[in-house]
Amino acid sequence: MPPKGRRFDPQRRARIIDAALGLIADEGVAGTSHRKIAARADVPLGSMTYHFASIDELLREAFSRFTGAVIARFERRLGAAHGIAEARLAVAELIHEDLFATRADLVLTHELYALAAREPAYRELIDEWMRRSQEALGRHFDADTARELDALIEGLTIHRALGTRSGDDRELTLDAIRRITAGAGEAE
Repeated sequence: MPPKGRRFDPQRRARIIDAALGLIADEGVAGTSHRKIAARADVPLGSMTYHFASIDELLREAFSRFTGAVIARFERRLGAAHGIAEARLAVAELIHEDLFATRADLVLTHELYALAAREPAYRELIDEWMRRSQEALGRHFDADTARELDALIEGLTIHRALGTRSGDDRELTLDAIRRITAGAGEAE
């Protein structure tokens, strides 16, 4: 019999990150551990320290992947818009369709916010997220308007996700977007 070799698993690292994000969405950062992630990813516990020097490194990488996916949605939506009217609709679609599309998105975002409030390394992820969001908005709006729209998007997505009012308030969202962008200079 040939000697038993190491099992080659090129997707193991990605599976560990996926498992970490799923666990954080289900139990929060406080309920996340190497052991639980390994069990969820169906990998040996030793794989955790082989692929990540610490739980903090794993969390940073997991949240980096998460924010990258959110930013990609943002950039796709705004990149497809042509002109101010379509850009305004794209912002509304981000708020109503793309951001916090799932309960996991909502929880992961707020877990990241909580970490960023305490840890500078996570603030860097938030800063990058805001910078790229505002850059995507800047394709259609001047810098000040892009910053204001970014804040509106954050606030309205939180209100929509955590508020108790039901119904589609898309017209109110579009009204707020029009008010912020009325007379705003277009990006050059």
